[in-house]
Amino acid sequence: MSAVTPILASQSRPQVRVMVVDDSVVVRTMIARILDSDPAFSVVHKTNSAEHALGYLAAHEVDLVLLDIELPGQSGLSALPALLRANPGGKVVILSGNCEEGSGAAIEALALGASDIFAKPGSGCFGEQFPQTLIDRLSRLFGANLAQAAEAQPVVMAASKPTAPLACLGIGASTGGIHALSQLFAGMTEPLGVPILLTQHLPVSFTSYFVQQLARMTSLRVKVGEQGEMLVPDTIYVAPGDANLQVRRGLYGRVMVTLNPQRTPAGNLPGVDPMFTSMAEAYGAGAAGVVLTGMGRDGTVGGHDIVAAGGWIVAQNETSSVVWGMPGSVTAAGLSCALLDPYAIMDFVARRGKSKGLTH
Repeated sequence: MSAVTPILASQSRPQVRVMVVDDSVVVRTMIARILDSDPAFSVVHKTNSAEHALGYLAAHEVDLVLLDIELPGQSGLSALPALLRANPGGKVVILSGNCEEGSGAAIEALALGASDIFAKPGSGCFGEQFPQTLIDRLSRLFGANLAQAAEAQPVVMAASKPTAPLACLGIGASTGGIHALSQLFAGMTEPLGVPILLTQHLPVSFTSYFVQQLARMTSLRVKVGEQGEMLVPDTIYVAPGDANLQVRRGLYGRVMVTLNPQRTPAGNLPGVDPMFTSMAEAYGAGAAGVVLTGMGRDGTVGGHDIVAAGGWIVAQNETSSVVWGMPGSVTAAGLSCALLDPYAIMDFVARRGKSKGLTH
């Protein structure tokens, strides 16, 4: 096994307590050996079934459950919601050879609340790089909130009144976003009557399954944005995995989709920043953005443009975020007019966006 470079260890940070749930004793042992080699992690329990995992969580807390999909008895996918309920505040990461990138199972796992997914040893996806890949991705997952909290300064929420009714809503999300989206649309009690643009950080291989999953979350029409198509109300336009979803005004003032394959300066593709910036240019004060859970700062630059044009930004609160990177960044920049649980966001958007002069 190649050497693993610890990148999260710190005397000021408690160890991440890990439970490994996998039907293979070889995999359980290997994963424990990898994680225990890094002082930031401590494998506190290993088991081969979801039932045993739930039993352990009835008496103990962990920070992370590494979960296989194929298990004896109850499958990992069917047990995922119960594992999250039994361990409030903990994260579940799918580590399975049966949840390949772009698969329906992968999207379903993310929609159910998994923080991340990746292939376990034996699937041929990482090979010799797997130990360091595992450490790196878990370190980023648990380090992002700590880093963001350290950098964020107290800010005054942007409280200016809307100067125009809502004309277009943009939603940006990354890590944990699919589950947050399921909650967001579950809390939607009425159509907004405007187009909705959605950028979720996902590779292109996920797009088809993501659109299918999203269509099951809402009664609104859901489709991948296509070059040159005109926007219509109450349709969700999803960014393809290989292009930024942007908009511009065409002939007779109608707004159309433009797709841009250029990565953002931060390396995102698709990116929330270009989507928000184009909305500010096309809709001015009628543009509004929602920034959901995710690593990094995507959405902050574009959020500045929306607010500068007279629009407004809503951010997911820290408590409900898997990673409070993107929403934390727009909040630290003083752009958020509200910090909300995903269930409450669409009701807030509907009330605030109905007419100018509304203050809440």
